[in-house]
Amino acid sequence: MISSDPETHKQEMKKLQEAQSKKRRELKDPERGLVLVHTGDGKGKSSSAFGVIARALGWGQKVAVVQFIKGKWKTGEKQFFSRFSDKLDWHVMGDGFTWDTQNREQDIEAAEKALEKAKSLISSGDFALVVLDEINIAMRYDYLETEAVIAALETRGNTSVILTGRNAKPELMEYADTVTEMTEVKHAFHSGIRAQQGIDF
Repeated sequence: MISSDPETHKQEMKKLQEAQSKKRRELKDPERGLVLVHTGDGKGKSSSAFGVIARALGWGQKVAVVQFIKGKWKTGEKQFFSRFSDKLDWHVMGDGFTWDTQNREQDIEAAEKALEKAKSLISSGDFALVVLDEINIAMRYDYLETEAVIAALETRGNTSVILTGRNAKPELMEYADTVTEMTEVKHAFHSGIRAQQGIDF
């Protein structure tokens, strides 16, 4: 517990500052792109990835997005990021939600095509960041083999990759550098509230 006494507080913060500085000096450059997984039942997995896209674009870096599940429907993020077409490649490869297509063979074919596109983007060396949006869902339904996804990630060089979607495979989480699990505490949907423009899409 941090002290409320001003002088004691100052000393505690000074010790914390020194510890953090020491930790930063010990950190090393990974010498290749990072792999991040955003998973869990809570809202915000893709939204978090889009925030990282904004950060990368802010630094003038090139970014690519491959969407594995979402179909051609309009989203606020796609409309916003279309303003950065010189720095951002956006590929909608899914045919919509799995319960809409109701065709396993079609879903597998779409997922495999999306992974092929993703691998070409990741291995090209042209992008600082590639986001594989909702790929975890395609893997959850075994439309893609985990080994094939990791093989694609192995080609990344200096490109960082974010993989989103609930139910990430344990092998993928083990392979990744950073894994964040979104935990649902409460969601408006369960209270009968439909998805809201600007909040949910």
